[in-house]
Amino acid sequence: MALGVGLLGASLAARADEVHGRKIKHVLLISVDGLHALDVANYVAAHPGSALAELSSHGVTFSNARTPANSDSFPGLLALITGGSSVSHGLFYDVSYNRAIFDPSNTTCSGGPGNRLFFDESIEKYAGFPPVSLNVIDPNALPNHVNAEGKCVRFFPHNAMESNTIFEVVRAAGGHTAWADKHPAYDIANGPSGKGVEDLYTPEVTNFGGFDNTVSVVCTAQNDQLKVNGILNEIHGLRHDGTPGPGVPTVFGMNFQEVSVGQKLEKDNSAGGCAGDAFTGQPGGYLDGAGTPTAVLAYGLKKADDALASFIKALKAQGIYDSTLIIVTAKHGQSPINPVLTNKPGHFADLVATLPDAATNPGGIAIAAANACSTGPCGFVQDDDIALIWLQDQSKTQAAIDYLNANAKALFIDEVIGGDEMKLKFNDPAHDSRTPDILVQPVYGTVYTTSTKKNAEHGGFSFGDTNVGLIVSNPRLPGVTLKTPVATSQVAPTILQALHIEPEALNSVRVERTAVLPGIWDNRGGDDQRGHWDR
Repeated sequence: MALGVGLLGASLAARADEVHGRKIKHVLLISVDGLHALDVANYVAAHPGSALAELSSHGVTFSNARTPANSDSFPGLLALITGGSSVSHGLFYDVSYNRAIFDPSNTTCSGGPGNRLFFDESIEKYAGFPPVSLNVIDPNALPNHVNAEGKCVRFFPHNAMESNTIFEVVRAAGGHTAWADKHPAYDIANGPSGKGVEDLYTPEVTNFGGFDNTVSVVCTAQNDQLKVNGILNEIHGLRHDGTPGPGVPTVFGMNFQEVSVGQKLEKDNSAGGCAGDAFTGQPGGYLDGAGTPTAVLAYGLKKADDALASFIKALKAQGIYDSTLIIVTAKHGQSPINPVLTNKPGHFADLVATLPDAATNPGGIAIAAANACSTGPCGFVQDDDIALIWLQDQSKTQAAIDYLNANAKALFIDEVIGGDEMKLKFNDPAHDSRTPDILVQPVYGTVYTTSTKKNAEHGGFSFGDTNVGLIVSNPRLPGVTLKTPVATSQVAPTILQALHIEPEALNSVRVERTAVLPGIWDNRGGDDQRGHWDR
């Protein structure tokens, strides 16, 4: 028995060494936006021959993974590639507010700073009619800021980054990098240097003023397939467009939109703009609170799984499947899962304006002023299934908090975060130009919108928003499910450790003390992980 235990221990140690050591040459990071842990469990159970089932059969499935609050696409991706949250990387939303920037037309940075920050499809160059994105950023659409040299210059997405990314760290170590996402604004993946991603591919999914692929799960899947094709080219050592490349990237991956869209659509292809969509007119989302997908959502899940299968097949054909760590997760979830809980009462500031004393109460007036601001240092109100409020006059913060708490029932509020509570979770808005003065988490299922196009959203702190799927897979890993609470920000240091790069090369990891995911490298016990950190 003693001999058997000794041999088993040696075997586990050898396996851990193989995965933990330099046998991992590549990391493929996949974000399937909206993918809940429940979706993963249900899909694997119903499709035992699927790609997700294969990956989970020799990988660690974390069934209790959460995104750092808040759960929008920008902070969701940045958690995965910086190892941190808005506290360290500095971004809350793709459309937000910054008290240190200026309007795009203010090219001299004159007057008081403060302006809305648009890092979405509106900042791109377009051609034709209806307009089609050229998939590049238009500098003239960007805000301005005063840089470190005191010059008034354009504020690119990567300039907004306050932490470096895994792509910058890997490039500095001599590796190659690639990433594909839904907007050119994902220039944020480049990190503060602006040079982290060698092969950045961003085919626009929602053309500003033109056709929006996300009205249809089929057209969204077609847009995702462009990125899938890019990944397949990169697995063959090419660039995403099939031109000669430097070899298979050390770290690469992409974002899928088809599941998120399949969850959100109240009625697929409602305007009929997507030709050949067999689901036109059908509802998206879930059939029940158990996460049973509608046909629209089931299509999105299958297309994502088919793409994963194509990646696995290509990696095997190239002889690099065993040396590739595959991570499948999500930037964010979606809520509500149960369709009967969906509540769309209208935009948050509009609801506040309907309160009887909104025009006379100091708190109500402060929120109305922020909502009425279109440009300049006068605040902003952003909402989805959360509301973020930047006030023009920060001295009115407590008055606004008190007013919202007093009217919580009428405004469908679960929690108002501001003042001292805000400083416990985020940076102090009085000293940080990006942090909202107030965050409002509504009652679960509430989406602050009047839109008839969607039945779910993301961005908030709810379980549906933040509990996402997470599988870390390699043929040398055992197939296990861990219910240990983890954060998706732990993916970034885990990637670096897999490549034998010090995780603390990431600023966010140092600032937020982000740990490596458990149960992957520490097969021989805690000493192995601690020893690696102490090197």
